[in-house]
Amino acid sequence: MAGQSKLVPKWGINNDHAKLNHVLLGKPEFYKWVDAGPLIGRTLANADKTGVTFDLQLAMRQHSEMVSIYEENGVICHYLEADEALHRNFFARDSSAMTPWGPLICHMQLKCRRADYATVIKFYLENDIPIWKFATAGHFEGGDFNIIAPGKVLIGYCGERSEQAGSEQVAGFVRAMGWEAVTAPISREFVHMDGLIVPLADNLAVACIDAMEPWLVNVVRGWGIEIVDVAYREAKNLGVNLVALGDGKVLSMAGASELNAKMRALGFEVYDPDMSMFTLGGGGVHCLSQALSREDA
Repeated sequence: MAGQSKLVPKWGINNDHAKLNHVLLGKPEFYKWVDAGPLIGRTLANADKTGVTFDLQLAMRQHSEMVSIYEENGVICHYLEADEALHRNFFARDSSAMTPWGPLICHMQLKCRRADYATVIKFYLENDIPIWKFATAGHFEGGDFNIIAPGKVLIGYCGERSEQAGSEQVAGFVRAMGWEAVTAPISREFVHMDGLIVPLADNLAVACIDAMEPWLVNVVRGWGIEIVDVAYREAKNLGVNLVALGDGKVLSMAGASELNAKMRALGFEVYDPDMSMFTLGGGGVHCLSQALSREDA
């Protein structure tokens, strides 16, 4: 209708499992494998035994398949600008974190990712999405900001990526808004909290219990969250790092075959594309995706 105002999406999320409407991704045009932490470090260190090699064209095809799954499910995909110098900025989970109050701009520690803030700030400004806060007290990355349920956030730090000072600052931001935030140290081999636990549905999450401190498992269960346990052998290869699409649908990955079977047995429709160029390179589908808008839970 002439003169009708454009419908503006409701930016922000109060959960990470209800129906996903908008997602922020990147474009892996300049992707390459470099020593950027323990996950890809393990890949590179064992390459002479495993024979795995990086294939950019395969990576592009795998990423496109992920995008097609989002689009098939009605998710509108947005993209960070590709930049040859920022060759890992397409791992869109880490340079910012979406909250109910708008995006938090993160302070990344890896030298090859420190300037990722440039493309993510540009994205939010150009799309009129007001920035909520900046992490400034120490390094902090979006994979460590984990909304387990409305009003309940787990915030991790391994030291090599997010640091305790940064995580405590972000937790303070959240508590000031009336939400509960629990900070926890995690093992460096899982990099971020979303390598240990990710929400799946109302009061349900996938998690690697063996890799979590008992007190942290007790916190999650004390929030009324039931856990679908992920075996360590799958979790260490990013099996936990899935994305709930809502409406009983889940974007997982081919490598998490045992977890995928468990979720299907629970009645979930599971998409499991091969994302090996990314999991071997340090990130899964949750690392690649920043939810911008979900239905409220």
